[in-house]
Amino acid sequence: MALSRIIKPNRFLFKSAKLTPPSSSLLLPCKALLFPSNQRRPISTKHRNDDFLSPDQISTSNAFVSILFKQPFSPNNPELNNLAPLLTPKVVEAVLNNLKSWRLAHQFFTWASSQHGYKHNVYAYNTMASILSRARQNAPLKALALDVVSSRCSMNPGALGFLIRCLGSVGLADEANNLFDQVKRIGLCVPSNYSYSCLLEALSKSRLIDLVEIRLKEMKDLGLEFDKYTLTPVLQAYCISGQSDKALAVFNEMFEKGWVDGHVFSILVVAFSKWGEVDKAIELIDRMEERGMRLNEKTFFVLIHGFVSESRMDKALQLFNKIRKLGFCHSVSLFDVMIGGLCKNNEREKALLLYSEMKELGINPDFGILMKLISSFSEKEEELDRLLQECWEDVSSQPKNLLFSSVLEGLVRNGSVDTAYDLLRMVMGNDGNGGSVLAKYFLDEKEVISLSTNSFTGVINGLLDAGKVDMALTLFREMIQFGCNPTLLLYNGLIDALCKLNRLEESYELLRQMKEMGLEPTNFTHNCIFGCLCQLEDVQGAVDLVRKMRFYGHEPWIKYSTFLVKNLCKHGKAEEACKFLTDMSQEGFLPDIVTYSAVINGLIEIKSVDTGLELFQDICARGYCPDVISYNILIKALCKAKRVAEAECLVNDMMLKGLVPSAVTYNYLIDGWCKNGQIDQAMLCFSKMFGKEREANVITYATLVDGLCGFGRPDDALKLWDEMDRKGCVPNRIAYHALINGLCKCGRSAAALVHFNAMKEKEMKPDNYLYIALISAFLSDTNLPSVLDMLREMVDVGKLPDPQDKNFPVIKDAICKLSEDARTSSSVRDLIEEGRIPDVSPSEGAEGRHKPSI
Repeated sequence: MALSRIIKPNRFLFKSAKLTPPSSSLLLPCKALLFPSNQRRPISTKHRNDDFLSPDQISTSNAFVSILFKQPFSPNNPELNNLAPLLTPKVVEAVLNNLKSWRLAHQFFTWASSQHGYKHNVYAYNTMASILSRARQNAPLKALALDVVSSRCSMNPGALGFLIRCLGSVGLADEANNLFDQVKRIGLCVPSNYSYSCLLEALSKSRLIDLVEIRLKEMKDLGLEFDKYTLTPVLQAYCISGQSDKALAVFNEMFEKGWVDGHVFSILVVAFSKWGEVDKAIELIDRMEERGMRLNEKTFFVLIHGFVSESRMDKALQLFNKIRKLGFCHSVSLFDVMIGGLCKNNEREKALLLYSEMKELGINPDFGILMKLISSFSEKEEELDRLLQECWEDVSSQPKNLLFSSVLEGLVRNGSVDTAYDLLRMVMGNDGNGGSVLAKYFLDEKEVISLSTNSFTGVINGLLDAGKVDMALTLFREMIQFGCNPTLLLYNGLIDALCKLNRLEESYELLRQMKEMGLEPTNFTHNCIFGCLCQLEDVQGAVDLVRKMRFYGHEPWIKYSTFLVKNLCKHGKAEEACKFLTDMSQEGFLPDIVTYSAVINGLIEIKSVDTGLELFQDICARGYCPDVISYNILIKALCKAKRVAEAECLVNDMMLKGLVPSAVTYNYLIDGWCKNGQIDQAMLCFSKMFGKEREANVITYATLVDGLCGFGRPDDALKLWDEMDRKGCVPNRIAYHALINGLCKCGRSAAALVHFNAMKEKEMKPDNYLYIALISAFLSDTNLPSVLDMLREMVDVGKLPDPQDKNFPVIKDAICKLSEDARTSSSVRDLIEEGRIPDVSPSEGAEGRHKPSI
């Protein structure tokens, strides 16, 4: 019966096909699974009838052990050499099994191999291999595997399998695989399906999935029968690698042959859990129980841990109920995991019920469980009070200082920092803001809470995180008065918070206190104050502080220098910014290119392009490597000043330095050529963009469309617009404005109206400038019905300019012409009478009578 008959097919996608090993497989890394090994087939190294030592052999082996125990091993020991002629593989096995030290066993094993007339057999090798694998001595175990082959030691399939398993148990799967091939090639052994099963197990443990599939196919080609012990490691290999379809195919094969037991089920259930298939894992467990199979305690615990880590507390509880019925739930660690998971999910009541059940079972909760509950119940003071009342019998037996610290930490973590503040001050003996109901638990005269710096640190940091700086400062001062010494981290946190609020004087006062207490300011301390000075644009103060920082070996953060320079330039103080950078350089702190770029931009804005160019050339001469942004600042300024040829020279210069011009660079050049009246040069620059494999953006197309229309080339503009659409560049509002306005200027009012409507369909709102452009174009074409439609729409959307607007003359002209035309006069008159447009007839004066619009 395939697994698809066990699990409902509409819930599980299990395949019922027979196992057919694929020719190749992709390895997917996965953590090793923990499975019980007590269900594996027992392995014996003995395959002979004479399993017992003779009396002489027993006497000889005892003599060897006695000599080895008496004194440190020496290969030249006369007593050992006297017994050497009596060595046999059975004696060596017996001696090795009676030595407790792997090192001594290995020394004896090596000595025995060098004795004249003696040669290890496979049982001696396997005994030594077992000792080395248990001691996890991989290097000598590797050497032993090589020696087995070089000594041409013959073996039977069972002995080969044992040796393979020893290698596999310590992760030497490649060595096991190589040994298997060499033994087979030389003819030392003809492997059986048992030997192959041991190899598959070793390969599976090391996640060598490709080799597992190769060996499985090899077995099939040799006509070897698969059995339960062959397919179990194959199933595990596929589960480890996450190959669910192949794992299910193997499982179905085993199920049909009746080879599925609790261990095999466990492999698949744990795999489902690791794959995140929690529901399938639970359903598989149910089906197992229907067939009288159940998981062991260890596997249940592994699954519950997995479900909790996946935040599937519903399924974790479902499993917990199962193991409760089986009598497995007497572990404090299991309750710890469950209560911790429920607390994390904010299922506090369920966590408390489990806590009560735990106590009923006689399991004493450890401090970790109590702290999880306290942290979870710390969102509201009332809830925490209720918890402490219910758990006080257990809580009160814990050290009060630890308990108090945990309560404070939980309150702060859950956002109840004000409660933590009040509680701490009450324990100090100060009145809180109305008091805390939790104080009664910690104001016990028999056991006084001993406050330390750590007690205050968490609350102060919580207050700072909540933006309650003044409360944090108050508690900080009270802490010092209480006799607790503040740490450097506390000072840094307070200085940082004050500096962010530009409370510079208080920051300096804390810095002075630090030094008085023998605490040296760190790079962070100084940079907090430096950042505040930069924020306040206190140039001299920043330079003075930098001089002090140099004394301490601290370096000012570039981000603050750049911020100061940008702000100075923004406020027209570029020269002051230049002086600041010069002073910084003299102190040995060189600004970066970003900071210099900000100054260059500022100089260009308040002085001239040439001043910016001069500074640019100066920093290049001093070894700075400008980036694309630096070049773009100058290129933009030159293009704006109609010095486009110089801008192109800068582009060539940046390319010579290995920099790649951006789309922004080309956009500046194209805009410059257009404004310079050289549209062909702009188009040439546009073609260069594609030659350099730069993607033109919507700004590029909008600039060119505007330029082409401005030079009376609307057809070329429309072709470029279509090209933009083909290339997947979506036009924005600016691009539509450029095209529609340009078409209106070129007398292409019909085309302009089409794109105007397309723009509105895309929910882009045109401004009144576009309405004016269209009305002007329709007036030029004497298309008065369209003028009327546009005027109505303009009124409807509230875009009609008032009489003082510079565009109002266009509206006035339109109203006059519409009033004079028989086709439109009545409609215009209605609009005037409704007060929606002004009456601009000559009798009303030059400005007209503008009635309030509705």
